[in-house]
Amino acid sequence: MLRELTIKNFAIIENETLRLGEGLNVLTGETGAGKSILIEALGFLLGARGSSSWLRAGADRLEVSGVFDSKDFPKEIRTQFKIAGPVTTIRRELDASGKTRAIINSQSAPLSTLALLGESLVDFHGQHEHQTLVKSSAQLALLDGYGGLMEELEAARAAYESWSMLSGELDSAAMSDEERRKRIELSRFQLQELSEAKLKVGEDEELEAALPRLKNAERLRTLAGGAYDLLYGQDGSILGGLLKAERALAELSKIDESMRATHDSLETARLALEDLSHALGDYYDKLGSDPAKLDQIMSRQDALARLKKKYGPTVEDLLAALEKAALEVSRLENSAATLGELEQKLAEAQKVLDGACEVLHHARLKAAQSLEAKLSKELKVLGMAQAQFSVSVEMEEGRYTRTGADAVEFMLAANPGEPMRPIKAVASGGELSRVMLALKTVLALADRVPVLVFDEVDAGIGGAVARAVGQKLAGLGQNRQVLCVTHLPQVACFGREHFQVIKEVSGGRTKVGVTRLDGKNRLEAIALMLGGREATPASRKHAQELLESSSA
Repeated sequence: MLRELTIKNFAIIENETLRLGEGLNVLTGETGAGKSILIEALGFLLGARGSSSWLRAGADRLEVSGVFDSKDFPKEIRTQFKIAGPVTTIRRELDASGKTRAIINSQSAPLSTLALLGESLVDFHGQHEHQTLVKSSAQLALLDGYGGLMEELEAARAAYESWSMLSGELDSAAMSDEERRKRIELSRFQLQELSEAKLKVGEDEELEAALPRLKNAERLRTLAGGAYDLLYGQDGSILGGLLKAERALAELSKIDESMRATHDSLETARLALEDLSHALGDYYDKLGSDPAKLDQIMSRQDALARLKKKYGPTVEDLLAALEKAALEVSRLENSAATLGELEQKLAEAQKVLDGACEVLHHARLKAAQSLEAKLSKELKVLGMAQAQFSVSVEMEEGRYTRTGADAVEFMLAANPGEPMRPIKAVASGGELSRVMLALKTVLALADRVPVLVFDEVDAGIGGAVARAVGQKLAGLGQNRQVLCVTHLPQVACFGREHFQVIKEVSGGRTKVGVTRLDGKNRLEAIALMLGGREATPASRKHAQELLESSSA
């Protein structure tokens, strides 16, 4: 669950904090008020590409932070960042040069970690977003989860691992002694080269962060030393002048007691400035120029760059190449079994794999039929009574993977007479949004992402269909947190929490404000959504009816 979202200097948002609740949270406001900017900021927090054009005019950096339930984090990330408390704060910044920095609690985090968290914590759905459910791999996983096929899937995975290992051993055994020697030599070289590099995740980001201070050490010393001298270290310093003024006021207050408070204020200011001067002096003393350290970091960056050019663009790729090289050396050195024995073992393993894939295929076909029926029912409720939905499950002979031999695709014909097409090819954003909502309703138990975000899922609908959408969103909110940007009062009335987004001009600057609505304020907002520019007695009555019926 996302408990709190704070956005600073992001586009026209100056500084806003949303304290979100469980269940369905709705965001309403006039077109162009900035509702979708809030969703865009959340996406940036969780790994989406950033742009310096997002910076609010006059700001040198933007910041987005979110407070999440720690239990929703993947186990490996909780271990890596030593997360023990009930909530965890993620913060991401972006400066005018386009550089970003990410922090989990108080520890720096690579952007790859944010991307992983984005997949684990929040699922975004919007008319123009790249959505999880349009990916064939995600559809396959959701079908397996919906059908409860974990046992069949595990059997296929184990059979594949055995078959794949034997295939590799057979390839190794079938090669000539000279070819095997060359491959062992290459793999050993790669293993030694990568092992000696002593790689660690996130190292490249750490090196990049350390460079500016080392590169600019002399400049920093000049600035810090100059400031220290002005404050404290030279004749005629600011603190020297303040001390003289303080003594004069002390004498003055002995004669005129009314100046005692003025003297005390100056003394407090002088003491604070002394503390600041000492801190600046300590900073200056600790800076020091360290050419050796700078050379060490730059040499390390060069070494990593050479390895990345050979093995992949990230440190994670290098670590994967290290593991692969170790496995290759082990496999080549231990491929002593005879060719005939391996061929017999591989044939037996392929029979087991074929059988496991066949069992999984038939189980998926059965699950697909059930899913098709339930999805069609949900689409009718959501105003797509003529739509046809199907799940294509095609078994491809000889195509073996850890997930079997099937290619799965969700298909849709939105209107009578149209051919079935993959849902990723559906042209209408409104139709796609409703398909996604129907899928989310049916697959709620299969997909455990704790936060769902719907950006204008109500496009192109109204009336009874809009009310049905609101009911579906509220239903999803019974098992997880839902954030929904909506223009429709029939949807907004179902929100457990209701936030109104307002764009206003203050001091010649445009900014976005977010207000949590309840009671009379919420009634008035929904009445305005119903009645236009001004709420009327009729629209207020209708709004009251919507709120009462949604909570019934």
